[in-house]
Formats: sequence, structure tokens, C-alpha cells
Amino acid sequence: MSDVPTALIRMADAGDLYISWRWTHDLAATGVGRVPRGQLDHALAALATALPGPSPALDRALTTGALASYSGELALAELLSRTLLPYGLAKQLYELYQRGVRPHLRIQPSPRTAQVPWELLAPDPGVRLMEIADLSLLAQASVIHAPGRPSRPWAATRRLPVIGVLDPRVPGFRADSSLGSVLGRIGPGAPVARMVAGYAAEDRWRPAVSDPADAFRRTDLDRDWLGAALREGAGRLLYVGHVTAAAPASGLSENAQLHLSCSDGTSGFAPPLRSHRPLSAKDLLLGTYGLVPGTDGLDGNGGGGHGSSDGSGGSGGARSGAELWPIPGRVALIACESGGDLRFVEALGLATAMIHGGAETVTTGRWTLPTDLAFHRLAGTAPTSRPLQDAILAIDATHEADDAVAAHGRWQRERLAAWRELRTVEHSPVLWGAFALISTVGLR
Repeated sequence: MSDVPTALIRMADAGDLYISWRWTHDLAATGVGRVPRGQLDHALAALATALPGPSPALDRALTTGALASYSGELALAELLSRTLLPYGLAKQLYELYQRGVRPHLRIQPSPRTAQVPWELLAPDPGVRLMEIADLSLLAQASVIHAPGRPSRPWAATRRLPVIGVLDPRVPGFRADSSLGSVLGRIGPGAPVARMVAGYAAEDRWRPAVSDPADAFRRTDLDRDWLGAALREGAGRLLYVGHVTAAAPASGLSENAQLHLSCSDGTSGFAPPLRSHRPLSAKDLLLGTYGLVPGTDGLDGNGGGGHGSSDGSGGSGGARSGAELWPIPGRVALIACESGGDLRFVEALGLATAMIHGGAETVTTGRWTLPTDLAFHRLAGTAPTSRPLQDAILAIDATHEADDAVAAHGRWQRERLAAWRELRTVEHSPVLWGAFALISTVGLR
């Protein structure tokens, strides 16, 4: 996308919301906008009411909320567009649209606007922002340009294995519990099983499996296994499971947690949950610095436990997160609010940790993701509908494409077309609108 007109759009919270933008192909084409606080509060409150979350918010989102009906979702999209799309920028986009040019909008939201589905904004009832532009999110410049940050471009790593962590079993939590199964029982004919079978046939899937069903609900996918698999070489990481995002009010984005099959005896910064210790963003950033005696690091905050089998614990000295978990160029974190670090002024959560570790493309979730079972039980969709599995396959395909940003946009436009035509909740952006793509390509 290097030849396409590209706008860098940045937002800042200062009571009111301030929006600035500039075009990389025309340095004189800049602009600044301001959204009064009261107007912003009204739009964001409408969005918050529509989003899924813990019960009863999930039930409401799938049945009576704005995202459950086409008319309600369109009204919300128009409200967000009136509030957040500056007139000057909208005018420039319209001029490009009239010329048949699809620009690339690279958006750095403010913490307050981090959950806004920018793609859905409706400058006109018949036009969505995703139809006139491709969109991606910007990580913080300090992370992108951090000294020593590794570079693992897709062109050089695309034939390396896909590391797949699909619905791992979390010690101490039953399948129907809060950290239980997100996919349910997977049979050989399930779409995600066929996806695994395709990679396994090319010897590109890790862990290697002969039966695709063996890739799901495994008990051995802990941080030691993940580190070893990444160090052997990986082109991509595909994670489908649970993320626990830190509360924005805490200011501790580095406490966001990825739930693997790690026992509570594993060394790490996150405090144990029952018989499980999550892998936190702090772990990915610091490794064992601050855990090994005599090393510097952030406050351990509940860390401890025994040394890991890869020597990352008390033996052999401290090792950085980049050494223990060398992150591949493309990462998909298909989990509830896996991009929650963008809601913090200091974004040091899981998405940022992936970029800091070497990722150039990261797909994350802006809000709680309804499972296929939730669609069936709460929204009454047909048992054969699999919106979450379909989204996993689509995101996996975008990460295999040469241009992930363009592929992500094509997929979401396909979903929008189905939503316009069918207008049933399984096609609603209540699920697919949650996914955002953070890209650092071309920013070095």
C-alpha cells in the first residue's frame, strides 16, 4: 500500500477531544478538529450501551441493543460519524472517493475512543468509512521506534510455521466456567478443524498434529512450550482463547493477561488464579528481569513461583521477554478486548508487547467477543451458524495475504454487504466490528 494516499490521524483527550491529521503524500494537507466534551460523552455513551460485555450486557447486545438490528446500528454509526469525523477530513476523503482512490487511514485513537469501530462510521446513510478507505490502527511511536526492536517482515518469514494456540485448557477452570472453552467441542468437519488440517498438510502447523481435533483444548500449551516454538522459528501466531484486560482506571496496562495452560507453579509477574498463572504483558516485556534475584524490573506484583523448564526462572540469570518469546511478524489475538491497552495513556498491554517483540501486524479485539454458543442461546441463531469460527478463518486468511490491511478491509466490506442484505444478528458487526488491525508496516 506504499503508493496509496495515506493519512496519519491522531487523537488526544484534553476534556474535549482533539483530532489532527496529515497526508504523507502531501505534507501541506493537514487539519485539526475538536469535539466538545459533551458531544463526545453522548456518542461514547451510546456506543458503550450497545457493546457486549458481562451478563446482562451480552444478552442485550445480541437481542435489543443497537448492534442487534440494522437500523439501530446504522443510527449509531451515523452518530459516531457526526461526532468523530472532522468536516475537513471528510471533504478530502470525498474528493478521493470521487476520483476512485481508496486511501489508507492510519488512526491512533485516544484512550477514550479506543473502542470506536472506525470502519463502521457512516458519513452518509449509504456509505461507510470502510467503503471509501482502508483503515488500520497506529501503535505508539515510542514502541515502533524503540531501540533494538526486532524486525520480522512477512515477506521473509511467510513460509515459516503458524504457531496455533486454540482454546487451550486453563488449569483450575472447567469448560463451562469463566476461563473455559470459547469454541466448544470441535469435530473433524468444523471450519476451524479444516483450517488446521490445511496447515498440517503443509507441515506449517505447530504443535504438529495428525488429527486436526488434537489442536484444540490442549493442556500442554503453556509459556514454556510457546517460547520454545517461537524460538524454533515462526511466521505467525494465532491465539484463540481468553484475555483478561486490566481496568483502564488502574493505569496498569501491563497487567493484561493471556491465559495459556500455565500452572500456578510457573514463574511470572501475574498472581495465580486458582491453579493457573496467566502470562501477562509485563512478562512479555520484561521476561524474568525483576523475578530473578539481583535483577532490575518493575515491581513483581504477585510474581514468584518456580523456575520454568526453559531456564527462564532462577537458573542461568535473567532473560528478556524478547529472548524468551521472539514474536513473529504477524499475530492474531482473537480474544475479548485483547487490544485493551489502547484504552490507556501508557499503552503497554498485550498488543503493544507483541509489537515491541517484533510483530508488524497485530489483529486484536476492541470489546467482548460473543461466542457461537452465545449466538445460539441468547440470539436464537441456527445451530449451524458459526460467526466466531467464520471470523477466525477470515482473520487467519488476512494474515496470509501479502497486504494484511487491504485484506482485512475486503473481509469487513464482505461482512457489511451481508449485514445490509440479510440483517440478522449473526451478520451484525457486534462480532466482526470488534476486530481492529494494528500495523507498523512502512513506519520504520
